[in-house]
Amino acid sequence: MCGRYTLFTPPEELETRFDATPTRPLSARYNCAPGQELPVVTNDAPAEFRFLKWGLVPSWADSASVGNDRINARAETVREKRSFADAYEARRCLVPADGFYEWVDRGGDKQPYRVAFEDDRPFAMAGLWERWKPSTKQTGLGDFGSGGPSREQEPLETFTVVTTEPNDLVSELHHRMAVVLAPDEEETWLHGDPDEAAALLDTYPDDELTAYPVSTRVNSPANDGPDLIERVEA
Repeated sequence: MCGRYTLFTPPEELETRFDATPTRPLSARYNCAPGQELPVVTNDAPAEFRFLKWGLVPSWADSASVGNDRINARAETVREKRSFADAYEARRCLVPADGFYEWVDRGGDKQPYRVAFEDDRPFAMAGLWERWKPSTKQTGLGDFGSGGPSREQEPLETFTVVTTEPNDLVSELHHRMAVVLAPDEEETWLHGDPDEAAALLDTYPDDELTAYPVSTRVNSPANDGPDLIERVEA
């Protein structure tokens, strides 16, 4: 799976790499976690980094809480599964990252590892996004019990990361990994037809990747700083 990742590449470099401008300032993140609003590049133009919540909430969902179980979508079933099929057809996105974490069971304790390119360059993970509109209305703060006017809640925009079989490097850590797109595949993922996009849902080779143990402090989403990506003894 992909449950945490990093994105600390300088904003100027990210803007150049993805030819996109942010809708609000980008900041270094060393522990991107589900439930957080994180920058993605969606397919509905113009090219910009938009901040969506990690954990996809389908448009038909009764509650936003369903997103807690939809941080990843399996490449093998993404076209058929009800939660993701509509988004796959019409709402694909790029999830920028410069590394991701996986955990290895070491006899009861889990040791986190960071997987990244050897030069820490940024890359895009294949993602899907959705816009969910609550079916209920929210009463204004001054109107409780007064019968006053109510207002529609704002739509919630969310995303998920598509996963596939791991390469040899990641298979030592976990049985799934994020779909990492080559730069020349990103435009097709965003705007290609469903069959063209499906051809990209393969396993990224491990010849340029590295994996190394990091501090268990990354286990808590409350921790976010450059010390989290430093190598430790496993």
